[in-house]
Amino acid sequence: MNIVDKIISSYLNNKSLYIGEKVTMTEHMIQTAMLAEKNNSSSSLVCSSLLHDYGHFILENPDDLVKKEKDGKHEELGYEFLKMYFEKDVVEPIKYHVKAKKYLARDKKYFNALSEASKTSLKLQGGIMNDKEAKEFEGNEFFEDSIKLRKFDEGAKKADLKIKSINEYKNLLNSKLI
Repeated sequence: MNIVDKIISSYLNNKSLYIGEKVTMTEHMIQTAMLAEKNNSSSSLVCSSLLHDYGHFILENPDDLVKKEKDGKHEELGYEFLKMYFEKDVVEPIKYHVKAKKYLARDKKYFNALSEASKTSLKLQGGIMNDKEAKEFEGNEFFEDSIKLRKFDEGAKKADLKIKSINEYKNLLNSKLI
């Protein structure tokens, strides 16, 4: 089975709820990609949005980690796996989307708008960035796309939303392979 078929199979077989949310991980990631499309993002950022939480599929039991108050580092797991197959413009925003949350959470309005599950994971991920970390992150080549991805991520947790099928993204996934 090639990597795109494996990814599609993971999405089709996922039935577990996204940690603490009212949508499955599959629904969440497809909603994120749909928001990227709605905002006329590049095809690379749409693909990043679609795959941004793929690390959760690699983790044994993400819910169990939260109960044990541990960070599964899903962004790093997903990045390390996906970088073997996908272009840099796709995988780098995935690597940094948690840092983007830590950066954006410096703004009270953004922090207050986070779901309770996202606030819990933020704490497990090391909390809000300090000024030095923020300045360093702003210099990252993928800063802008990471911030956009994070904002799409936060908006992609709507239960009962009609979403696309993962199969509708097969051509996009294939077009971003290295």
